[in-house]
Amino acid sequence: MLKPMPALSSALADRFAKVRGLSLALAAPLSDADATGQSMPDASPTKWHLAHTTWFFETFILRDYLPGYVLHDERFPFLFNSYYEAEGRRHARDRRGMVTRPTLDEVRGYRAAVDAALLRALPGLPVAAHELVALGCHHEEQHQELLITDMLHLFGENPIEPAIWPPARKVPVAMPGPVGWIEHAGGIVGIGHDGDTERADFAFDCEGPRHDTLLLPHAIADRTVTNGEWAAFIADGGYREARHWLADGWAWVKAEAIAAPLYWEERDDGWTRFGLDGRRAIDPAAPVTHVSFFEADAYASWAGVRLPTEFEWETAAAGYDPAGGNQLDEAGPVEPRPAVAAPAFFGDVWQWTGSAYRPYPGFRAAEGAVGEYNGKFMSGQFVLRGGSCATPRGHARASYRNFFYPHQRWQFTGVRLAKDL
Repeated sequence: MLKPMPALSSALADRFAKVRGLSLALAAPLSDADATGQSMPDASPTKWHLAHTTWFFETFILRDYLPGYVLHDERFPFLFNSYYEAEGRRHARDRRGMVTRPTLDEVRGYRAAVDAALLRALPGLPVAAHELVALGCHHEEQHQELLITDMLHLFGENPIEPAIWPPARKVPVAMPGPVGWIEHAGGIVGIGHDGDTERADFAFDCEGPRHDTLLLPHAIADRTVTNGEWAAFIADGGYREARHWLADGWAWVKAEAIAAPLYWEERDDGWTRFGLDGRRAIDPAAPVTHVSFFEADAYASWAGVRLPTEFEWETAAAGYDPAGGNQLDEAGPVEPRPAVAAPAFFGDVWQWTGSAYRPYPGFRAAEGAVGEYNGKFMSGQFVLRGGSCATPRGHARASYRNFFYPHQRWQFTGVRLAKDL
């Protein structure tokens, strides 16, 4: 499951320190109350994210590879285990906001203690432990994106809609022209991470094994759907008519009174959106975001096309730089940027595909608790590709498979279209 990283522990130590530092920087503007609040069961408090990622390193590296290691606090495994059944009992996910103690400062102290112990031990740890440290860094990067989107949801539920970051400076960009189509003649293509043990890159277990699949002739859009295009969908009755919706999606629209993307609100002067820089007018040229799979599928139907399969997306994206585009580099304003003329597949918004999140042929989960990381979630969810403005740069790749339930939309999720030829 795990891929080897650079042999020098100093390189891994530098990466570890950089990842851990970014998490603290993201949380820096928050009060203890901000970091404790939980706005819904799908979201977790910032304080929990900071502690859980620390528990991961303490548990799977320090506890398991350092004989005689004493836990920083014997209560923390119960509080900060997420879903690892092999690690025993844990606090209920939907009650994480009730953990008012330890304080945010105590969690920072926990992080500092574990970081110091791990960095001291790293040069003497075996290769297997180095691989787990690498996994832990990628795991923490996933939680950095969750931390941002969970903060956004929390502040979006606050009646005064506070801003914690200043607005991003943007050079005005004109509305993009009509969608261009990248055609593919079809045929047998290789999908998934190749597992090349001679390379130093990383992949999660769900990205392999690499295998062949058949693509039929198709075309995929050269950009994602914009806010302006989504506003036209709304104006044309997109949320008022059932004909473009899956049955489960239409039931969700009616039950939840869904009428626009999450954080959108119509005011006298037009559509606005809430972000971590406060409430502002939507940018019609920017990619639409915070839409569910149900909404993405309905929009595609309204547009007379469909969502791409994850295999079509990966094949088209393989020639593009996964570290390019608008992704997270440091703590600060996070927002999709206006679309540009050149085709782009990475950054700004995760893109829903029409593919169910299921294992690839030959997939086997690893033994032990780490094997629970991905495999047991391969039910009832859909795959997203491409990374977002909240994805740490360098975290994504063409084979990367993100996944969420079809109604979820608090992440930076958007839409790229496809069609049959």
